[in-house]
Amino acid sequence: MSTTDPRTAPDAWAQVLVETLPYIQRFRSKVVVVKYGGNAMTDPSLADRFAEDIVLMHSVGMRPIVVHGGGPQIGDLLGRLGKETEFVDGLRVTDSETLDVARMVLVGKVNREIVATINRHGPVAVGLSGEDAGLITAVERSPELGFVGDVERVNPVLLERLLDDGFIPVVSTIGMGDDGQAYNINADTVAASVAEAMDAEKLIYLTDIDGLRADVDDAATLITRSTASELREMIDSGQLSGGMIPKVDACLHAVNNGVASAHMLNGTIAHVLLLEVFTDSGIGTMITADPSAQPSETP
Repeated sequence: MSTTDPRTAPDAWAQVLVETLPYIQRFRSKVVVVKYGGNAMTDPSLADRFAEDIVLMHSVGMRPIVVHGGGPQIGDLLGRLGKETEFVDGLRVTDSETLDVARMVLVGKVNREIVATINRHGPVAVGLSGEDAGLITAVERSPELGFVGDVERVNPVLLERLLDDGFIPVVSTIGMGDDGQAYNINADTVAASVAEAMDAEKLIYLTDIDGLRADVDDAATLITRSTASELREMIDSGQLSGGMIPKVDACLHAVNNGVASAHMLNGTIAHVLLLEVFTDSGIGTMITADPSAQPSETP
């Protein structure tokens, strides 16, 4: 955010405030699911700015839900314990010992840190695991991966009650099978499933780049807006590939199942959530369903 003294540029500041009004009115009482990770999670200054954004969104009547991962933190603790990590197709092979570490890090450390940071700006955040009250039911993805799960269903009741009572749920991505077995689940997938179950207005992914790029190494190829069918064509043609594909697939799943829009933003930019949600120009990539299936985003 600008540090310019509003007394020296009152017209500019007034314009910014006026610009936010239609968005505040439109998104009041709407659910927004934010997947939080990357540098925004590990840089204390960015983490604090993120918390300010979430509390401000809550204060103007939006209903934010935070979903977080913690892969780097899990990997760091496994390394300190001397346990080697194996990956298959980008997913961590998770035996029982690795699962214990993942639960310890996600639920006992990362979740508590996010909750504490948000609550410094307003006592409204509540930490949850997908295991709580049957929030996330999971199924095994592949025997080769061990205790890595896919979301079978999300029970929205607990989230709805917390939102109705004025709280901000902060969800770690451990789910539970019908047999009581815990599973570690990809946070991008969980965020999309939570957004679908909650009929969210927006699903927002914080990444380490400015948004979705046609060429991941070229910032000039940023895609500011796209539809589900346009992105599907880009994937099928090979124009999009690599590490962004899981996030793109999660966005496509969300907008094709009732979420009004999905966004990819650079979480290393201070107050990026406010810039995307409350300004005309936005700052990242916005994805919507095809025009025939989804109304326009313009207020």
